[in-house]
Amino acid sequence: MTDKLRAELAGITSTQRAAVLMLLLGEEQAAEIIKYLSPKEVQALGAAMVQVANFSQEAVNYVLDEFVDHLKNQNNVSIGGADYVEKVMRLALGDDKAASVLGRIMPGQGTKGLDILSWMDARGIADMIRGEHPQVVAIILSLLESEVAADVLNYLPPDTRAEVIQRVASLDTVQPSAMAELEAIMKQQFSKNASAQSSSFGGIQAAAKIMNLTKTALEASIMNGLNDIDPDLMLKIQDNMFTFENLVSVDNKGIQVLMRAVEPDMLMMALKNASEPCQARFFDNMSERARGMFRDDMEAKGPQRMADVEDAQKQIMRKARKLSDSGELILGGADFV
Repeated sequence: MTDKLRAELAGITSTQRAAVLMLLLGEEQAAEIIKYLSPKEVQALGAAMVQVANFSQEAVNYVLDEFVDHLKNQNNVSIGGADYVEKVMRLALGDDKAASVLGRIMPGQGTKGLDILSWMDARGIADMIRGEHPQVVAIILSLLESEVAADVLNYLPPDTRAEVIQRVASLDTVQPSAMAELEAIMKQQFSKNASAQSSSFGGIQAAAKIMNLTKTALEASIMNGLNDIDPDLMLKIQDNMFTFENLVSVDNKGIQVLMRAVEPDMLMMALKNASEPCQARFFDNMSERARGMFRDDMEAKGPQRMADVEDAQKQIMRKARKLSDSGELILGGADFV
């Protein structure tokens, strides 16, 4: 390899290698491959195809030779067939996610109606589900990427948002009959090979992720509505929206405001099981003398029950959210996912 070629290929990613091969295939063959990819994969591959469009012929030849050599080293066992692919997918993704992926890539399995949601924009999805029952809307939001679900929530009627988030947080499993009903709503039928197992969707963490990505004003409105419906559930979602570790992203002024608002004993308890970067975030905002005394007192407490540590962290996070609501510190909302 020449120095010029080595410099051109320095840092080339696997996605860019795939993009080179796609450009070599021609439009029809490339299109056949792309239709089996997920929306995110299509976006990444498309961007990479633009990036490698100006590769030299020498670089293109090298990538192609590398690919051919890789194929030559394969054998029938390592290539495998449908059973091999299914086993790999299930080991890597778990049964539920694997079933969704296999439904798109295995021969003879049609695309589920709900899969089309991955290709729609947030406004289009909201328009489609606006008139559906909140439980149906909650399941659909749980199927979407958190960022898309947050945008869809923004387009839904204000008086339904809190109930939808409540139902997302309350979801655990969805029976096949319910999924079949959703497929009917999308004007499609289940594939004949669709899994008959219950599917896991939603839950408090899913609701928290969606809420993390909503705009501040919308978040406050939804959480207030949810507090009227189910205060305990609202607190559970709130606890999962921002973890104690997220405080590493709060600026020095905010950390100092928070430290003044909580008892030292509670902060010592919360820092017991915190990561080094998180501990350092607080220690760096203490004077050298105060930091030494704080560390000594914290070590003197000895081992603590994990439940007590987590409780202290949650109490501090609730205090942080109140300070954020009053504008005394900035938590960063959508940065915490």
